[in-house]
Amino acid sequence: MRLLVSVRDAGEAAVAAAAGADVIDAKDPARGVLGAVSPAVLDGIVRAVARPQMVSAALGDLNADAPDVLVAARAVARAGAAVAKVGISGENVCQSVPVCASIVETLSSEAHRDAGCALVLGAYADAVGGPRYRYAVVEAASACRAAGVLLDTRYKNGRSLFDMLAPVDVSAWVAAAHSAGLFAALAGSLDAGHLSMACDTGADLIGVRAAACAGGRSGCVTFERVRAIVSALRDESLA
Repeated sequence: MRLLVSVRDAGEAAVAAAAGADVIDAKDPARGVLGAVSPAVLDGIVRAVARPQMVSAALGDLNADAPDVLVAARAVARAGAAVAKVGISGENVCQSVPVCASIVETLSSEAHRDAGCALVLGAYADAVGGPRYRYAVVEAASACRAAGVLLDTRYKNGRSLFDMLAPVDVSAWVAAAHSAGLFAALAGSLDAGHLSMACDTGADLIGVRAAACAGGRSGCVTFERVRAIVSALRDESLA
């Protein structure tokens, strides 16, 4: 399992990369779960990491203005990031497929010639719709030719993904994603104490923000916190 650390600027990106994070995720925590950073901030993050293939970037939620999401997708692809993430929170997930297909096309057409930019669709464990909604996001991702799916929590109120869903339910969702040819990522107030459960689900990646920061989600990413999670994840993989 790989580790993703969400960062809000180039300084945090450099720290997370130096500490051993596998993926540096550009996200503005003040703008929501998948809040997009500005194009200028994203460019700085890509330069700080120096390996664009390690960078992912949030686009926002699709229940927001679709043209804004497409503009954000264009900026992410042009910056050279490898992955763009968009949240799907509505009950009528199937209606999002045409827009998501447009995002995939935008990412493909705007990406650097020697690199691609893939799309990940995010589902929320605490969104209306329950299991039907979460599995519909997997189906939508497959239909629009996305590369993967993310299971996160929408409300950052101290409850983790595994407080909201039993590990067996998360594992089943991950299995469905893999069966659809997608990679599966997990996030949602996760920390080192959740690594064993996360690994047991078979997910490909775990994403953190608050656990990597001094002062919680709105604090600053620190080398020591990221390094501790990297080490714990390595130990868990060897167990």
